[in-house]
Amino acid sequence: MITFKKSIIFLLLSIWLSLSWATSASSHDDFLECLSHHTINSNSISQVIHTPNNSSYSTILNSFSTNLRLTSKVKPSIIITPLNESDIQAAIYCSKIHDLQIRIRSGGHDYEGLSYISDTPFVIIDLRNLRSISIDTENKTAWIQSGAILGEAYYRVAEKSKKLAVAAGVCPTVGVGGLFSGGGYSMLSRKFGIAIDNIIDAKLIDANGKIHDRESMGEDLFWAIRGGGGTSFGLIVSWKVKLLDIPEKVTIFNVTRTLEQNATQLVYKWQHIADKVDNNLVLRLSLTSRESPVLRGKRTVYVSFTTLYVGGVNELLREMKKSFPELGLVKEDCIELSWIESVLYSWFPVGTSLDALLDRKIKDLAGYVYFKRKSDYVQHPISIDGLEGLWKLMNQQGQSPPDLMFTPYGGKISDFSESETPFPHRAGNIYQIQYGLNWQKREDSPKNIARIRKIYRYMSKYVSKSPRAAYFNYRDLDLGVNNKGNTSYAQAKIWGEKYFKNNFDRLVKVKTKFDPTNFFRNEQSIPPLLSYA
Repeated sequence: MITFKKSIIFLLLSIWLSLSWATSASSHDDFLECLSHHTINSNSISQVIHTPNNSSYSTILNSFSTNLRLTSKVKPSIIITPLNESDIQAAIYCSKIHDLQIRIRSGGHDYEGLSYISDTPFVIIDLRNLRSISIDTENKTAWIQSGAILGEAYYRVAEKSKKLAVAAGVCPTVGVGGLFSGGGYSMLSRKFGIAIDNIIDAKLIDANGKIHDRESMGEDLFWAIRGGGGTSFGLIVSWKVKLLDIPEKVTIFNVTRTLEQNATQLVYKWQHIADKVDNNLVLRLSLTSRESPVLRGKRTVYVSFTTLYVGGVNELLREMKKSFPELGLVKEDCIELSWIESVLYSWFPVGTSLDALLDRKIKDLAGYVYFKRKSDYVQHPISIDGLEGLWKLMNQQGQSPPDLMFTPYGGKISDFSESETPFPHRAGNIYQIQYGLNWQKREDSPKNIARIRKIYRYMSKYVSKSPRAAYFNYRDLDLGVNNKGNTSYAQAKIWGEKYFKNNFDRLVKVKTKFDPTNFFRNEQSIPPLLSYA
């Protein structure tokens, strides 16, 4: 009976996939047969298995693939959207024995597309069906599956309690799996730390298909997946996080100043206080170049001070008067609202229902389909001359120049040592910079990539050095890539030290112990020592 059932499953899979795999029948048939002998249920084939022959294939592949700058010579042979852990185990086992790489996709925000593109034969494991969120308000914890997006996690927590929050990320469509494994900065991070500082357990499937929790994986592996990039070590199915006490009301404001309104002096002063103000306060800056409102035909830099304060408006005004009176903040600039409403307010028009946080579609590119991002860390205030040089360069970039985001550190982030997690950007960093540029036509890619690199080069004298640090969740292949196949330690160290600093060596040791054959790999994955050439 069991043999007959397996034959039926294999027959159904073969019919489902045969046309799309005609060019490599032997390898793919072997993969199919392998799946048929494992746990993928015949009743759920259409929900789990997707190939180019199925209408669902393109829909799923393109649903999160927002950056058309990224192209792959090879399309995934198959997309697997598992319904349970046994589907993942089957996919890992069969990929391993038939030498197919896997790419693991949670929310699809990977800036370089490493969760869904490859130049060698591969399979995507797309976690969209694994997004359950189990909340324990009494113990102030939640188990969140990696396929959930931040908006879903925030919504479900607020649904249970208006006095609890998750410190994770800013954009609601970012996937939990990628964000949690790389760091995770939010508007609550100066108060509560970044996402990985609040993770207390995880469930991981290793290259042998074995399921681990924190106890069985051990503290070395648990350390590595909290900031070292989980997909170097296994597939993380879910995370257990601390829920954090939040007042019923927080306060936000978004105040914009131009160069004609003394923005240069304001940014200069901001650098001296942003990491030192009350931990309840995050003062984040967005910088962009547009036409001046006063000097017709001339460009100027607009600086938006986007802020969240964990507390009421009167407390915020007292703190701003003490720390940053130059901004001239008044009560009319501020809005008191619940924490969950503040998340919504940052991304959606006024009046939007909270249900919008459940929408997985990526909306933050405003119609642009090509983009590039880079990052830096600033440890000493940039001089007035340095800022004016930056403004000049931004204003020379034409109609759509790169935008910059200055994100303050300090507070709870600095309470952790550089080595406590793989994320090393702790005390001593005033703020992080994200450089971003979006555009609409493929032919503009070389020109626009050159523009963002030009600003990045200009900033080299003002940012961290030896190494020039970068944030792993703002993936940037300009920093270096692994060799195809087995990369060397020396090759990976070129980019690895920029993301992880001295923690890179420990990550390599963990990788060597838990995935010595380098099954989980991509262009910027941690290599095992045994694979160096």
